Amino acid sequence: MKRYVVIVTGASGSAYGLRLVEQLLEIGEVTLIFTKMGAEMTAYELGLMVPADGGRDAVLRYLELPRDLPLRVVPSDDLFDAAASGSTRIDAVVVAPASMGFVGSLSGGLASDLAERAADVALKERRRLVVVPRETPLSLIHLRNLTTLAEAGASIVPAMPGFYQRPGSVDDMVNFVVGKVLDVLDVDHELFTRWRG
Repeated sequence: MKRYVVIVTGASGSAYGLRLVEQLLEIGEVTLIFTKMGAEMTAYELGLMVPADGGRDAVLRYLELPRDLPLRVVPSDDLFDAAASGSTRIDAVVVAPASMGFVGSLSGGLASDLAERAADVALKERRRLVVVPRETPLSLIHLRNLTTLAEAGASIVPAMPGFYQRPGSVDDMVNFVVGKVLDVLDVDHELFTRWRG
């Protein structure tokens, strides 16, 4: 079974992370980590209150998914969690959405909490790390930090929905971006209609 880590930071766009969790739970185990601001932004944007001790049941209830799915929701201050160790077999780490503060910390090699450490481990172990920045415009500092991550092996998948599939809702636009992340992870999906498909 595939094992994934999804990190939701304080950038706008928490729906991307939660839709991704929903999709990945169809094929594997997911460890979900909210940064402190990620939990606050999720509450603000989606009305999902994530308890400080994790919130697995709250997330599954919000996504309207069965309670027996292999989801772990781990507090970001838990540096003893398995996601902090390079010896733990994890197939990919996805940061969706990725704030520029998180990108800056990661590009600087910081690992001050579980979210940063899990992403840092993906880089050092040469595992897939996908970063979904959701910021505009981007400063030169932002661009350099993203370039540093790309040079270190991360895939950068900006939250830039396409419109050739003629989206009819916000969900359609979220699905497009999440579908692009799944493409990078080599995960089959039917979240959007492909060009000339």
